[in-house]
Amino acid sequence: MEQFNTLFLIMASLLFVSVVATRMSARLGMPLLLVFLGVGMLAGEEGIGGIRFNNYTAAALVGQLALAIILLDGGLRTQMSTVRIALKPASVLATAGVAGSVLLLGLFATFFLGIDWKLGFLMAAIVGSTDAAAVFSLLRNSGVRLNSRVSATLELESGLNDPMAILLVTALTGLIAQPEQSGLWQVLIMLVQQLGLGVIFGLAAGKLLAFILKRIRLAEGLYALMIASGGLMLFAVSNMFGGSGFLAVYLAGLLIGNSRNNATEHVLNVMDGLAWLAQAALFLVLGLLVSPSRLLDHGWQALAIGAFLMLVARPLAVWLSIRWFRYAKRELIYISWVGLRGAVPVTLALMPLMMGVQGSMLLFDVTFAVVILSLLVQGTTIPVAARRLDVVIPPAPEPQASRELWLTRTLPVLMQSFAVEAGSDAENSHPYAMTRSADFSGSRFFALVRDGEMLQTNMSTRMQAGDVVWYVLPEDKGEEFAEQFAGNVPGRQQFYGEFVVRPDARADELAQAYGLQTKPEEAGLQLVSLFRQRFGDVPVAGDRINIGGIEITVKELDEHSHIKWLGLKIPRSAEAG
Repeated sequence: MEQFNTLFLIMASLLFVSVVATRMSARLGMPLLLVFLGVGMLAGEEGIGGIRFNNYTAAALVGQLALAIILLDGGLRTQMSTVRIALKPASVLATAGVAGSVLLLGLFATFFLGIDWKLGFLMAAIVGSTDAAAVFSLLRNSGVRLNSRVSATLELESGLNDPMAILLVTALTGLIAQPEQSGLWQVLIMLVQQLGLGVIFGLAAGKLLAFILKRIRLAEGLYALMIASGGLMLFAVSNMFGGSGFLAVYLAGLLIGNSRNNATEHVLNVMDGLAWLAQAALFLVLGLLVSPSRLLDHGWQALAIGAFLMLVARPLAVWLSIRWFRYAKRELIYISWVGLRGAVPVTLALMPLMMGVQGSMLLFDVTFAVVILSLLVQGTTIPVAARRLDVVIPPAPEPQASRELWLTRTLPVLMQSFAVEAGSDAENSHPYAMTRSADFSGSRFFALVRDGEMLQTNMSTRMQAGDVVWYVLPEDKGEEFAEQFAGNVPGRQQFYGEFVVRPDARADELAQAYGLQTKPEEAGLQLVSLFRQRFGDVPVAGDRINIGGIEITVKELDEHSHIKWLGLKIPRSAEAG
């Protein structure tokens, strides 16, 4: 019993220290995952904790369990609009892109390290895919708002590319350990099984769990446990039949998260905590598993492998895979740079270790060092690179808080709060005045909070800067309604321009109004047609074209992802004229 208490104390202490240390990481701009990893290494055999942990099977079990929870949570938070924007390029990047990275890195590793080609390509396959845990965590906590095309591509790629990586690692491990039983035909069958069964199981289970979630009545805290346990059941069943459990749980989460009902908010709140617990436990265990001295011994190999992966293999694979999908050059460069490696490569590196593949310890140590290098270099530069490459869009005004009240199992009422800023339209206005526009029909004023207390309103009440006002709103009107409460934001005006124009305006008429010339092929075309020619059928906020010196930027989309408003930035010469 004393041993159990000691074990509980050690694990709880490690988790507690890791969580508290996240405050320091935020100030230093260090990825949170690196903090969990560092605490684990400090507590390990060569650290101050002196804990000896070399159970690779247990580490693999924790890794698989944690990644399943993380991918399920990632799917729950992925909006279907994200899928519409980037499904095709992300799918190509998750298959052909991974294969291209592995091919290039495998050749480099084989000749640079002077090892057998099968071992070199196995190393490349292990680190060839981006990591969902790292991408979801670092992008959503980076402090910058990426344009939707870039963020959607990175998030979907990380959720979809695990089957290809697992396939390549499994095939190459089998080729080394049991060459007589491995062949091209077996690899192709495995690929079809991994992708096909993963998609089938994921979509079927996602629809089933979404249906059950909508129909069953449970205590609030049990909804998320039902989804988590259902996701883990799906993960196990898909793997047992030869499908990709990771792909299955991600797709199931995607369907559940986009099938809104009275339990969705409860599920998301609890799953957020479970995902953080999974990430912390995963990186703590991986930190305990590694020996810093071995990492230093193989540091130069890892540095070379990591540098080639970040600067050559990943950029070339991205460029050759998705340049045909109308990405701007700066977007391709950023997607190339944010090829984050994390827990997935380390978990995959455990596979050859457990099978006793000769040289697998070298693969594990180099993989671990490459992951640390990726988190240190790429993870810490996410916001800086985004600003330098101009893939950031200004934060849009949004509700301060949202609360759903379900009147029936299918009828929700959404209450949202808005902070009144100085210089906004709401300042010195009556709360009811904000709902009079035809655009906000169905909106209702609910409460006004001033200095932490609810204020009784009457006809003479006027809102002041610092007030928090609650309204009942249609679900798709929150951001548009929030603009009335936002003050003057120079960054947004500088980015989008001072004026707005409708997407059905003609390019030549707009240019003539400011004494500018358009290209002959642009004459008579509506602005929306020009955006469609340049960016395809799925525009995103921040997309920009230039007509006769006028910068026109997509400012707002409607609920169907169609352009609603365009921002207009007029050159100084035209303004003077």
